[in-house]
Amino acid sequence: MTTYKEIRGTQIEAVSSDPSNPVEGQVWYNTTDNVLKGLKVLATGSWATGGNMNTGRQYLAGSGISSSSSLGFGGSTPSFVGNTESYNGSNWTEVNDLNTGRGYLGGAGTQTSAVAFGGGTPSYVDNTEIWDGSSWTEVNNLNTGRGFLADAGSSSTNALAFGGLSPPNVGVTETWNGTNWTEVNDLNTARHQLGGAGTNTSALAIGGNDGPGARRSITESWNGTNWTEVNDMNNTKAPAPASGGDGTAVLSFAGGGPPTGYANTELWNGSSWTEVADLSTARNANAGSGTTASSLCFAGNDPSPGFLTATEEWSGTTPSTVTFTDS
Repeated sequence: MTTYKEIRGTQIEAVSSDPSNPVEGQVWYNTTDNVLKGLKVLATGSWATGGNMNTGRQYLAGSGISSSSSLGFGGSTPSFVGNTESYNGSNWTEVNDLNTGRGYLGGAGTQTSAVAFGGGTPSYVDNTEIWDGSSWTEVNNLNTGRGFLADAGSSSTNALAFGGLSPPNVGVTETWNGTNWTEVNDLNTARHQLGGAGTNTSALAIGGNDGPGARRSITESWNGTNWTEVNDMNNTKAPAPASGGDGTAVLSFAGGGPPTGYANTELWNGSSWTEVADLSTARNANAGSGTTASSLCFAGNDPSPGFLTATEEWSGTTPSTVTFTDS
């Protein structure tokens, strides 16, 4: 039988009060309550209808920390646009456009501090722009211009760009420090139309396409230095939009592949994927932002009615302490 120490690397601690910042799967004995406790994240949550975007489009990018604080930018209508919209939890407001209108781009950061990179105009570009909450500024370019790439990052000074189509499919990974892009170790599987979430030191690469019609369920984890293949998704997806604060807690939703879109949602807990509540509106080539506790899914396409303005807000469960009993 496998022991707790073999799994976690430590013995179960005896403590007088519950830890202030436990991690999922941690177990401890509370000597004050005389009970065994642990931290568990339940794979539940639900989608609710949010306010519609002003401009329906596909293959746009998003940034933001929650379903009430997000930014959507770029995309295809099918003409390539620089439209930028800000979401406050109820309504989308049009703000200043990108300097270079494009689709198939990457984006990372928050509603007030974001970075947009790569994409197609329709030719694939290396352009990078940063958002300061009111306007976009062109800055230093990616080393490898490409479209259909994935992204992760927490601000306009912290981002990761990986994968994409240049063509051909690439596994190129670059990290952004607010001034320059630096090439680091490649993905194990070169692909485009993949999803990404996290930061430039803790990220997840999800799904994607590594050949004509070859949608994948591949998942790779980034630790700031290397990519490691981990457990696959339950569904193959390309594109594979996602949200998450780091590479250990990620939500993947909708996506799919033309001409159909998906409604399914999967939750990553750091080791495996679990299917959770579906979106109300199936879609493809949508964008997303936020965390596993509070995410936003917006825009995309559906064969009928076409380019979508529909927005949905995800409310997930937060980690909770549970008490173990003999029942």
